Amino acid sequence: MNTFKTALLLTTLTIGLMLIGAYFGGRNGVVIAFLVAAVTNFVSYFYSDKMALAMYRAVPVTREELPRVYQVVERMAGRMNIPLPRIYVIPDDSPNAFATGRNPNHAAVAVTRGILNLLNDEELEGVLAHELGHVKNRDILTSSIAATLAGAITMLASFARWGMIFGGMGGGDRRERGGGGIGALFMIILAPIAATLIQLAISRSREYEADATGAHITGNPYALASALEKLDAYSKRLPLQASASTAHLFIVAPLITSGGIASLFATHPPIKDRIARLLGRPSMTGTIG
Repeated sequence: MNTFKTALLLTTLTIGLMLIGAYFGGRNGVVIAFLVAAVTNFVSYFYSDKMALAMYRAVPVTREELPRVYQVVERMAGRMNIPLPRIYVIPDDSPNAFATGRNPNHAAVAVTRGILNLLNDEELEGVLAHELGHVKNRDILTSSIAATLAGAITMLASFARWGMIFGGMGGGDRRERGGGGIGALFMIILAPIAATLIQLAISRSREYEADATGAHITGNPYALASALEKLDAYSKRLPLQASASTAHLFIVAPLITSGGIASLFATHPPIKDRIARLLGRPSMTGTIG
């Protein structure tokens, strides 16, 4: 299913760019758009993980530098029968984590400095098992490609918006004003398309599935539930600044910095619902409404 979603994302991007190329440049525009789509697809497949890690300034760490995380990841990866992923640290005090990569053989797990300071060993194990659950369930490729494609489409929409602004300024002729209108139309259409791609590829069920996988592998759903509750509380006090196109990668929803369209990218289920699925009640104490 995740392979189908990935193919759908790449095909949708290719067709969309070719239609735009045909509209603006005819046959030559189609050829140029196809070449752009081919390059974008290649980059998305092979480098989307590196782009996501670079966006958050994640740095690789060795076993000697972070033995606490390596010990947990090695143990959990062994239980799941997957290769040991690369491990990164994000230099941010907001507690969060994500997994990325195109398959289990090319996976990476990134944790923030804040999550290492906040969680105890059992809670950290629950979080890392959740992230490795994404790797085992093979939804990291779809997540990473969706992030890259949504970012590209949103950028295209932004260019159209600037074209609208500058096209509408000054005493341009009707054609120029018409170009501004087309820019406005693309801004209206393309940004929701980017959000829709995320929603189609990254359903909320993937978080529930990774939670279930992590709880099963550790045999301790209480530790993951406790971690989620802590992460939810502390990340609200000290939110991680994230782009809308990559916010779905994290274990808890970060602060999306994309203005009015941010609500379209709400890909995380409520924490209380995730805890309820783990424990049968919406919080560790059962007092959250």
